[in-house]
Amino acid sequence: MTTSLQPRPRSDLAAGRFGHSRYMIRRKVFTLFGGAFHIYDEAGNVVFYSKMKAFKLKEDLRVFTGEDMQQEVFSIKARNILDISATYDVTDSASGQKVGALRRKGFKSILRDEWLILDVNDHEVGSIQEDSLALAIVRRFLTNLVPQTFQGSVGGSPVFSFRQHFNPFIQKIALDFSADSSGQLDRRLGIAAAVLLCAIEGRQQGG
Repeated sequence: MTTSLQPRPRSDLAAGRFGHSRYMIRRKVFTLFGGAFHIYDEAGNVVFYSKMKAFKLKEDLRVFTGEDMQQEVFSIKARNILDISATYDVTDSASGQKVGALRRKGFKSILRDEWLILDVNDHEVGSIQEDSLALAIVRRFLTNLVPQTFQGSVGGSPVFSFRQHFNPFIQKIALDFSADSSGQLDRRLGIAAAVLLCAIEGRQQGG
């Protein structure tokens, strides 16, 4: 397994926004047309914003620096329509360069969510996995009130985790990069993964 990932953004703005160890992602669960994601730093400041359009067959999420959507930071685009093993490309908006990709492990994710982290050449460099098979089955067949927790790793080493906090009206995910002390993972890929799973979970709940 190789660990070839694109370097982090170098601009002062991007470095500041991507330099935090912890983020909070909030999404309103019940919306009529699409959904909006606010991403906060530890001080409670909005550092990123994403609005998801409704009725799209292919996910195409754009992440901006704020609600005015004047400055796009990166995008998350599905390659195919309704693919159980869907692959999502993460692209830096300023340079147009691909950062990496996220691929869902099709049938394995039916019972327990599992994703692959891919580099710019689609080589596997890491994985994202739901906390436990037992809890995953409880969520799918008994109740979705059990919060989801995911662990991300690169080269076998943990790099981030995110945990869903249950709220009937607002979906909240705490994203924590503190395990990645050596900076193995590009923050754009980690944030993209959390936003994407938040979007998919919200769609499955009918949000």
